[in-house]
Amino acid sequence: MKVEEVPQDLKYFAGTVVRDVDYAVDADGQYKMVMSDGWSPKNDALEVTMDDIYEQCDEVLERVRKGETSPLEYHMVRNLMTVELLSDYTGISKRKIRKHLQPEHFGRLDAETVALYADTLRIDADELKRIPE
Repeated sequence: MKVEEVPQDLKYFAGTVVRDVDYAVDADGQYKMVMSDGWSPKNDALEVTMDDIYEQCDEVLERVRKGETSPLEYHMVRNLMTVELLSDYTGISKRKIRKHLQPEHFGRLDAETVALYADTLRIDADELKRIPE
């Protein structure tokens, strides 16, 4: 692909600083990094994926409202995290995280652990404890 042919199908990156980096051939025949605002097939794939994630978030949110799981699970799913990944980021064991997914245990977390989860999930501690609307 030539530099001038790199797709610029702005959809998901509108209003953000995020861009794709593609490699294309310049006028001298050399590969060059070129910023792209997106590509329609990739945008379509992202849309399907995001729809699945939103559906999963809705399912988890319903379980949170029923008291079957803690808000921690909702925020994990919303941030595309698994127990394993959250454990890697926080240093909290997978066993403890699974325990914290139970509402009765989540409600007894100390402020330090709540703050660690909130910081990792890039939300404030109050938001982590609340059931989203």
